Amino acid sequence: MALSWRSWLANEGSKHLFLLFWLSLNVWLFWKTFLLYYQGLQYYYLYQMLGLGLCVSRASASVLNLNCCLVLLPMCRVILAFLRGSQKVASKKTRRLLDKSKTFHVTCGVTICIFSVLHVAAHLVNALNFSENYNEEFLALNAANYRGEDPRKLLFATVPGLTGVIMVLVLFLMCTASTFAIRVSNYDIFWYTHNLFFVFYMLLMLHVSGGVLKYQTNLEEHPPGCFNPNKTLRQNLTVPKAFEELFPDYATEPFPEDFPVPEPFVQNHFMRICSEEPKFQSHFPETWFWISGPLCLYCVERLYRYIRSNKPVTITSVISHPSNVLEVRMMKDDFEARPGQYVILHCPRVSALESHPFTLTMCPTDTKATFGVHVKIVGDWTERFRDLLLLHSNQDTEILPIFQQRRYPKLYVDGPFGSPFEEALNYEVSLCVAGGIGVTPFASVLNTLLDGWKCYKLRRLYFIWVCRDIESFRWFADLLCMLHNKLWQENRPDYINIQLYLSQTDGIQKIIGEKYQALNSRLLIGRPQWKLLFDDIAKCNRRKTIGVFCCGPNKISKILHKLSNSSNSYGTRFEYNKESFS
Repeated sequence: MALSWRSWLANEGSKHLFLLFWLSLNVWLFWKTFLLYYQGLQYYYLYQMLGLGLCVSRASASVLNLNCCLVLLPMCRVILAFLRGSQKVASKKTRRLLDKSKTFHVTCGVTICIFSVLHVAAHLVNALNFSENYNEEFLALNAANYRGEDPRKLLFATVPGLTGVIMVLVLFLMCTASTFAIRVSNYDIFWYTHNLFFVFYMLLMLHVSGGVLKYQTNLEEHPPGCFNPNKTLRQNLTVPKAFEELFPDYATEPFPEDFPVPEPFVQNHFMRICSEEPKFQSHFPETWFWISGPLCLYCVERLYRYIRSNKPVTITSVISHPSNVLEVRMMKDDFEARPGQYVILHCPRVSALESHPFTLTMCPTDTKATFGVHVKIVGDWTERFRDLLLLHSNQDTEILPIFQQRRYPKLYVDGPFGSPFEEALNYEVSLCVAGGIGVTPFASVLNTLLDGWKCYKLRRLYFIWVCRDIESFRWFADLLCMLHNKLWQENRPDYINIQLYLSQTDGIQKIIGEKYQALNSRLLIGRPQWKLLFDDIAKCNRRKTIGVFCCGPNKISKILHKLSNSSNSYGTRFEYNKESFS
C-alpha cells in the first residue's frame, strides 16, 4: 500500500507543521533560558552556588510556563465553536486543525508532566547546594539559614517548597487518572481529579511568589568577580602586594572612588575593581504573565457557559431502544445547533457536579425546535440517568420503542460545541463510517438531509455502519428508510449509498418489519473490505476530494487513516476526519 504524499500533506501536513512550530518554541525557550542562567552576569554568584541545577530548573520552568499557558486554550470550547461556525477561519485545513484541540491538550499535559519531573529533580539538587554551599560573604543570596541546614526544611518549611510538593501530588493524581484504563473503568475518577486543575493553578501562583532565586542588580558598580578594596580593608584581610604601596595611611577610611589603579596589574592579573558590594533582588514572578490571560479567558468562558446553561430544558419524550440505548428529545428557547455538534448534559439528581458530552442526533430547524441525543448505557452515570427517566429500567429489552409520559427530572444542556463532523456537508462527496453507537454524529447529518439536501455542497454520501447485533440497526432504521424513500421520490437514488455490516452473527438475519425491506437488501454479513471499498469509491469519483469521517473503535479508525494517506490510480484524494470514543 503505497503512501501518497499529496494525501499525506492534506491529512497530516498542517498538524505536523504546527507540532514542529510548538516543539521548536519549547526547545528555543529551554535553551535560551538555560544560557541566560549559565552565562548571565546577573546570575554569576547564584550560579557559583547552585551550578547546573540552577540552569536546568529555570529552563524547565520556562517550558512549564509555556505549556501551562497553552494547555487551557484547547478547552475553551465556545471560542473554538465560534471560530469554526462563524467562518472566521475560511481555510478548511485550518478548521480541521481546530479539531485536533483535544490531542494538543493531551500533548501539552504530557509535556507538563515530563518537565515537572525535570524541574523537581533540579530543585532537589538546588536545595542540597543551598545547604552545602552556604555563602557567608553574600548573605542575601542564601535560601538556607546556615551552612549544613537540612535541605528538607527548604522543601517543607518554605512557601515555594511546600506548594511545589502539593503541586506534584495534584499533578500525579491528574496524570494517573487520565490514563485510558481509568477513564474506561471509572470515568468519575478522571472527571473529579481533572477538576483539580484549578487547585494546581492557584498553587502555581503561590509557588512563584517565594522569591528564593535572586539576581544581582548593580552590575556596573560591582562587576561579578571583581576586587573590592574597601571590603578588604574593613575585614583586615591580606591584599595583593601591588596595592600595598598605593594604600594611604588612613586605609581604614573608605577607599577613594577616584583612586588610581595600576593598569599593568589589572591587565596581568585579570582583576577588576568595584566600588560597592553586590545587591541582590528577587525576580518578579513571570508565571503570572504566562497563565493569567488564558486562565482568565477560560474562567470567563466557564462563567458564560454556566449562565447560558442555567435554565433547564424541557424533555418532550424519552425512547428506550434495543441494546441499552436511550433517546432523549428536548426543547430549549433560542437553542441553535449545526449537524455534527455535541452538547454536555448535567442532571443534578444524578450527580451534583458531574456532566457528560453527547453528540446531537437531531438538531432544531426552522420548522421544529426539538433536538435530541442517544445515550448508550455503559456506566454508573448513564444507569442512574436511565432509571430517573424511565419508570422501569428493564424496558430497554422491548423490541419496539416505548414512550414514557411522566414528570422528568431537571436536565441542563451546555453547548452546542464543534466537532469534525460539521464538515461532512461541506464536501461534494463524503464517506461516513460508524461503529456501533458511533453512528450518533451521522444521525444529525441524515436528519438534516431529510429536511432538505439541495442547499448543501454535498452531492453524494457513502454511509457505512458496522454493528455487532441486528437490533442496533433499529436505532436509526426509520430515519434511513425515510431518507431512502425521499431520495427515490426526488429521482436521486444515487445521492446516498447505504451499507450495513453485521460483524457477529450465527446466520442470515434481517431487520424485522416490512418497511425495512430497503435496508435488508443493504445488510451484509461480516466486516467491510476497506481496501476494496476505497478503490471502488475512488474509481467512481475520479480526481475529486472526498471527506472521510469516522466515529468508532480505534481499530477501524487506524485502518481508514492509513487508507486515506494511500495512493490510488484515479487521482482521488481522501481527507481524513475522525472522532474516537472509549
